[in-house]
Amino acid sequence: MKPNQVKQLERLYRRRSNHGELVSLELARELVEISLDIRRQLGILINRIGEIAYVIVGDERGIMIPNLTDYPLGKRLLRGLRLVHTHLKGEPLSDDDLTDLSLLRLDMIAALQLTQSPERFSIQTAALVPPESSSRPYQVEPSVPFAKFDLHFKHFIEILEQTLERGLEEGKVVASNQERGILISVTRSSHEEAEDSMEELKELARTAGVGVLDTVIQRPKEFNPRYLLGEGKIREVVIKALQFGATMLVFDQELSPAQVRSISELTEMKVIDRSQLILDIFARRATTQDGKVQVELAQLKYLMPRLTGRGVQMSRLMGGIGGRGPGETKLEIDRRRIRDRLAHLERELKELSNGRYQRRQKRVKAGIPIISIVGYTNAGKSTLLNTLTKSEVFTEDLLFATLDTSSRRLRFPMDREVIITDTVGFIRSLPKSLMGAFKATLEELKDADLLIHLVDCSNPRFEEQIQNVDAILAELELADKPRLVVFNKIDLIANLKQRDPLAFMKVRQVTRKYNAITISAQDRKSLEPLLKELQQRFWHDVVDYQSAQDFPLDLDE
Repeated sequence: MKPNQVKQLERLYRRRSNHGELVSLELARELVEISLDIRRQLGILINRIGEIAYVIVGDERGIMIPNLTDYPLGKRLLRGLRLVHTHLKGEPLSDDDLTDLSLLRLDMIAALQLTQSPERFSIQTAALVPPESSSRPYQVEPSVPFAKFDLHFKHFIEILEQTLERGLEEGKVVASNQERGILISVTRSSHEEAEDSMEELKELARTAGVGVLDTVIQRPKEFNPRYLLGEGKIREVVIKALQFGATMLVFDQELSPAQVRSISELTEMKVIDRSQLILDIFARRATTQDGKVQVELAQLKYLMPRLTGRGVQMSRLMGGIGGRGPGETKLEIDRRRIRDRLAHLERELKELSNGRYQRRQKRVKAGIPIISIVGYTNAGKSTLLNTLTKSEVFTEDLLFATLDTSSRRLRFPMDREVIITDTVGFIRSLPKSLMGAFKATLEELKDADLLIHLVDCSNPRFEEQIQNVDAILAELELADKPRLVVFNKIDLIANLKQRDPLAFMKVRQVTRKYNAITISAQDRKSLEPLLKELQQRFWHDVVDYQSAQDFPLDLDE
């Protein structure tokens, strides 16, 4: 561009628009004249007080909006900027224009549609609308000659914000103090498996205190290395998230650090994956010193590879040419501190593990049988421990309601007793960092004489949960440990025969397959077959054994 054209563009920053107008006639004419002179699209972003925040020079076909870091969204529904730009050939607002309006949450977007005469041009505007009020998140107005354009912008934007907030309030399904999230799954698994995994992610979100606004499942042929989702789909998700006032996106798959960064930059929202959600739940549930140390260890191991900086080319620790300077970079300081903290936690965990080992050895020397309850999360392990031993371990209908290991004595007739241990629940795709951190706690299982594998048979996915628990036990080298399968929550399927005969048949068949005992952990009377089976396992002088299949519910009826 010529020097005088650059000066004209610089002078635009000194222009102002009144509060009541979208753009003044004088400013619009100046934009038109400069745009026709340089033969490029020209745009300005105007803030709420009428100042020009950005002047954008594009090419003949479009403009590129810069990073609007000075005007973040935060909890606002609109950004506080309106875009006015020229269209050299008089074309209407394009799909790119409307996508920018939706993604960037602009107050309004306007196109000055030019003709060969600088004095004759039209204007077309578009603005956002509340969710559910339209099939699209925006409304496009017809073009009108600029001389006939009449809009009191300040009054319009006040009404628009009130309408958007009212639409958001009407669509609220979560409490105002909750995080509001959209759950996303990108997988090549079957549709049924994807739905099952999404249902479990919903339960994890509920446990973590996240209000679920919507769910999205995509099964692409190829994963997008940058966003995981396809670019078109991620834009749809972002527009929906902004429409509904979501504060975070939760992915069912583990994201790479680069993917988290790319999606965060595009959406300006918090982005977490399944592993991070589970870690957050564990952090909330840890109450003992063991649990707190193990959770912090897992979190730091998860965080370590996700620290980002300027790369090794700027490292002050490499030495040599380009490596001399004032010392470590901020990134290297963070990494060193994490490594130091990891070493400290591992030492502390080893000391705690030694203490547990000594306590276990005392139990082994005493010759008291040890029973460990294992199973999928929310199967009712803590409830069963409480009912058997009349204890008060915390229970709630949430995933990972109890995180710390609890051991209690269970007394039988003739001065016999066993020690029953409740362990942390298992879940599919358990983060490796968590598995590594909790191996010390799960060492308790190695000394057990018997594993009670508790199954929530009221869950439609209970067979898959059995397989997941078996796989984790095999990973922990416990596959050969004596095991007793117990189906819990049998009271919830008592009327299943009439309501869903096929599901009832499935429970009956799987019960026979595993020779499982059926109980309701909340009903002490239903535990009689389990208690008799435990006595039979450890003391063979017990008689009158009652089989599992006819108590408390006859599944053979």
